[in-house]
Amino acid sequence: MSWGVSDLTVRFGHKVALDHVSLELEPGVVHVAVGGDGAGKTTLLRVVAGIGLDHDGVLRLPGPGRTGYVPPQGGVFVDLTVDENMEFIADAYRLSGWKHRARTLLESAAIADFGDRLAGHLSGGQRRKLAGSMALLPEPDLLVLDEVTTGVDPVSRMDLWRLIAGAAAGGAAVLVATSYLDEAERAGRVLLLHDGKTLAAGSPAHVREAMKGSVSDVATPDEPAHAWRHGRSWREWHRDGTPGPGTTLEDVAIVAELQATGGQ
Repeated sequence: MSWGVSDLTVRFGHKVALDHVSLELEPGVVHVAVGGDGAGKTTLLRVVAGIGLDHDGVLRLPGPGRTGYVPPQGGVFVDLTVDENMEFIADAYRLSGWKHRARTLLESAAIADFGDRLAGHLSGGQRRKLAGSMALLPEPDLLVLDEVTTGVDPVSRMDLWRLIAGAAAGGAAVLVATSYLDEAERAGRVLLLHDGKTLAAGSPAHVREAMKGSVSDVATPDEPAHAWRHGRSWREWHRDGTPGPGTTLEDVAIVAELQATGGQ
């Protein structure tokens, strides 16, 4: 069975945080929600995680206790050790025979050697990996991770993606919010959000192929409003043509936002 939301709209007063967003979450697949600040990623993930926000639309979510969730910050008990954090989750979910799975998760996250260390004394990346391990301990049907890799070192990002891939391989539907477009390339499905609206959705290949126009490297842009810095040169969007093999999700995201804000 798949999970997801259909025609989801969320308002905070007069502000529309999500505007008729739909997302199908398939078991065994990593789904990535991408967008800048204010795009609606956190609101979407809070709804999918089952946090009670007033909304319009249809939700199809697992039953109680079948969703693992890591919020944008926190997710661990800083005054407990790594092992005590895992034990707390095991007790909360009344798990039995959980210690081997906990050890496997901590080893995959490269923090198994820090079992006696207080979570508050871990690095930022280590805390995020502990939070992910805690969310995975009950073997949830749906795993929701909000900006779990933001601000962590490259090695920790790699360890976190090992956990994410392992969760999907184990049959969970996984939803990850990120601002890193290179991470979205790893996903099976991508949802590109801007100002609460869906700009593009589908597999990374489908999203790239569906982009209108083409993007090329240029030394000096002909239309500066349609260009952005890329290393030492520029990338420029042209209304004509079709996406070439060098088109990236970053190109698609920038072009989609240009179109959404009137840069057509």
